[in-house]
Amino acid sequence: MSKQFQGYIYLSLAMALVGSTVIASKIIASGLPPFTATALRFALAFPLFLMLMRATATPWPRLQRREWLILFIQAGAGSVGYTTLLISGLRLTPAADAGVIIGTLPTVSAGIAIVVLGERPDRSILLAIALAAAGVLSIVFRADGGGAPSLLGNLLVFGAVICEGLFILINKRLTTAISPLALSTLMAGLGVAISAPIALLEIPQAAAVTTHSIAAVGYYALVPTVGGFLLWYAGLAKVSGTEASVFTALAPVSAVLLAFIMLGEPVSANQLIGIACVLAAVLSLGLRLPGTQRNRSEAG
Repeated sequence: MSKQFQGYIYLSLAMALVGSTVIASKIIASGLPPFTATALRFALAFPLFLMLMRATATPWPRLQRREWLILFIQAGAGSVGYTTLLISGLRLTPAADAGVIIGTLPTVSAGIAIVVLGERPDRSILLAIALAAAGVLSIVFRADGGGAPSLLGNLLVFGAVICEGLFILINKRLTTAISPLALSTLMAGLGVAISAPIALLEIPQAAAVTTHSIAAVGYYALVPTVGGFLLWYAGLAKVSGTEASVFTALAPVSAVLLAFIMLGEPVSANQLIGIACVLAAVLSLGLRLPGTQRNRSEAG
């Protein structure tokens, strides 16, 4: 087996795990409040990342006070904001819909860079943004009438995507180079610090906690968060950044398939149209932007 092909396998598995977080979040939403689940997720992942840092002799970065503030905002948006909005949205919307919407992340990130950083896009990037928007609209305004709760749920999930896009944007404000493992560890630790105080306010809601939701949090923390990190960067070491970026298109496919297999959700024509648009958008970005790399681990 060639080194490149091994990289493809690692990246495919990593993105399959990203898709599975939608299913895990759907199960979590049925039995745990969002901030409680978020605090538990990062509380489980944080010590594992610390052990990985020690095992690999990864040094802690030396940061200025301003950079610590940036990391705090980054964790609030990309770690806590993303997870809580995703779980909240999945209380109201099907997992397959959420999977398609989450697949727009690379294109949403490009759009945020245009709006916030003032980057000047070429036609191919604008086309990718239009395709991703069409994919989301096919889900949000579907003809089968998901109803107001489903619409609100889709908007919350899209809010999670925007939070994740802001994470990538904020990360560019850092002047000190931080290794992916150190950044993931910091995001997990700060994620606990930010979400735990709010989780205490959710204690009355946590009375109806289920064993399935606790198990789903454990899975989310250990497999996609830590395992996904290891798989993604193991694959990234064997292929180019351009090749790796294309594999992000597998995440929404994984989410829709797992929603059908594990949750029994039907796959509608609108979902198929949406996923086709999202796949086209991500693939066009991956082929257009040389050197594009995933800017964060799955700890976010």
